Amino acid sequence: MARIPLALLPGLLLDRGFWRHQEAALADIAEPWVADFSSQDSVEAMAESVLAAMPARFALCGLSMGGYVALSVVRKAPERVERLCLMDTRAAPDSPEVTRRRRGLLQLAQKGQFKGVTPKLLPLLIHESRLGDARLTTDLMAQAEGIGRDGFLRQQTAIMNRPDARPWLAGIRCPTLVMVGRQDALTPLENATELAAGIPDARLIVVEDCGHLPPLEKPEETNAELRRWLQG
Repeated sequence: MARIPLALLPGLLLDRGFWRHQEAALADIAEPWVADFSSQDSVEAMAESVLAAMPARFALCGLSMGGYVALSVVRKAPERVERLCLMDTRAAPDSPEVTRRRRGLLQLAQKGQFKGVTPKLLPLLIHESRLGDARLTTDLMAQAEGIGRDGFLRQQTAIMNRPDARPWLAGIRCPTLVMVGRQDALTPLENATELAAGIPDARLIVVEDCGHLPPLEKPEETNAELRRWLQG
């Protein structure tokens, strides 16, 4: 059986290594390709880069910022997306409070105070039970360091200026999986519930004892759900 082309789209300050468990575990049924969003400064440009890299038909999975891009891809080229997975993301734009926080981080980075993912930020990203996992936390901080200050500025700008995706959810017609960590502090369960309710026949999976990053925090469970989704 032919393997399914699969685009994996990472979130803010995450790189190809974020999806390593999925690339390895799904290689028998999928041809994974991981996007690099370190050089674009808009969600639209990120979406265009995915469409340019992928074949005529493909499966699409995005987490957080990658989810914003995935929604833009499926809006631009619905006929090309065979199936869609949205992880720990939201359709709605940021609240004024979140926008203010993002602007503050941008200003700090512009002044040369880019800190990437620090120990202080980790509780927003991963479940509290994993804060002592040095291998995981070191990995996340290294990925952020790799994206760097300029990449962070571009990605935050893209996120802040992204469109409201809620008006086009009802038009998504491909099989859709919505996944979220139960303890996700950044894009909580209500965001996933709104996505799943807005997309016809979407399936919602809640990953227990998990924060914002199921592919790294709960790789086996994530892989099992992605396999089920890909085999449809």
